[in-house]
Amino acid sequence: MSGDVLQRLSTLTLSVKHLGRLPRLADLFPCSLPSPRPTVTASQVPSLFREPYILAGYRPVDQSWCCYLLSLFQRHNESLNVWTHLLAGPVLLLHWWANASALGYTLDTAGLPLCLFMVSSLTYLFCSVAAHLLQSHSELTHYSLFFVDYVGVAVYQYGSALGHYFYSSEPVWRESHIGLLFLPGAAFLGWLSCAGCCFAKSRYRRPYPLRRKICQLIPTSLAYLLDISPVAHRLATMPWEQDPSLPLHALQVASFLLSALFFSCPIPERFFPGRCDFVGQSHQIFHLFLSLCTLCQLDALFQDYARRRDTVVEVFGEQQLWWACVSFPILLLFCILTAVITTRHMHKQLQDNQEKDK
Repeated sequence: MSGDVLQRLSTLTLSVKHLGRLPRLADLFPCSLPSPRPTVTASQVPSLFREPYILAGYRPVDQSWCCYLLSLFQRHNESLNVWTHLLAGPVLLLHWWANASALGYTLDTAGLPLCLFMVSSLTYLFCSVAAHLLQSHSELTHYSLFFVDYVGVAVYQYGSALGHYFYSSEPVWRESHIGLLFLPGAAFLGWLSCAGCCFAKSRYRRPYPLRRKICQLIPTSLAYLLDISPVAHRLATMPWEQDPSLPLHALQVASFLLSALFFSCPIPERFFPGRCDFVGQSHQIFHLFLSLCTLCQLDALFQDYARRRDTVVEVFGEQQLWWACVSFPILLLFCILTAVITTRHMHKQLQDNQEKDK
């Protein structure tokens, strides 16, 4: 018995020795990943990449794509802009799963607008992460990725409009002039906000004039005012104590208004130049409040869906629900085409500038 055990142990030892002679994984794939270069100051990058009052923490331009992907784990002035929206995605998915399990969500005709809202939320988060993580690669990359970011914003606006219209609106509001024109108006303003932001980004150079903010904020503000109108009507006319979704809707409105404030104003870095290079800049705070807004919005829409899912098809009709949902990919297509056309325009403009410099 003992001899049999010893023989097996010696066989195992020989096998381990033979394994040690096998080529290592590193020998089979000798290529090593490049390391991102250390961050630099604002004066060491082109003016396109500089942010007001952010003096350091910039990633050098023209590194390999792999370096910018690996900069996810590097400390730079875009790190928190990436991570705030990167982490918001899993948190949103967890809330979706918890609400769907608790409230009995089913993917049918009545549940399609809620599904599209979730898709639109994840789309804008992904586009934002891609833009902030990779935009330093080159000037053309910077422009094209932020055009994609604007596509994500427009899609999120329309996804919110679908959820608000089918789950959060009241009959009195739907019979008003705003309610009758709501869905086509939301689609048009969603595209207009994408086009306005693309135009402002391609038209104006740093230091940006006030006209750039106006081109961005007017269409996006009009889109938000229209998209939130069914919720605002409920908040103004319905008793909050009888409706558990209304406090959540109020919190999403407050979070969005705060995010808009920090998006529009460089606070607090304006008062502390150089001290908010890595943590505390306005765009990071904007991301946090916008993520909170989306989270509260998701929970509120689930509450509204649970209360109205049995009557959604009856009230709106199956045909209107399907047409509204089909308009979602159509809007996405128009926004993508807008971003592609603007990217081609910028490509030509950058090439012309390079030829002039020669």
